[in-house]
Amino acid sequence: MKGYWIAFVDVTHPEQYQDYLKLAPAALKAYGARILARSDQLTALEGFTQPPSRAVVLEFDSYEQALACYNSPEYQQACHHRQDAANAQIVIMKGSD
Repeated sequence: MKGYWIAFVDVTHPEQYQDYLKLAPAALKAYGARILARSDQLTALEGFTQPPSRAVVLEFDSYEQALACYNSPEYQQACHHRQDAANAQIVIMKGSD
């Protein structure tokens, strides 16, 4: 069963965020991530006091692979750079059959 990351991100320090963007793609590629959607044009309908500045939906071959990618040393290194440059809400979910 496929796995998906859904991330809502508010970039607070765009220059620092570039360090994350330099590292994250290689980690995601190593685990077979496919970008299904990525945009900074969002309409928040419920639950947000204001929409995040961007959202990303990634697909993986399995839920386990999605979790392994997030927990990998490569992605955690990228994540370390993101944490000081953006606020993120990320969920990993199983796809439906």
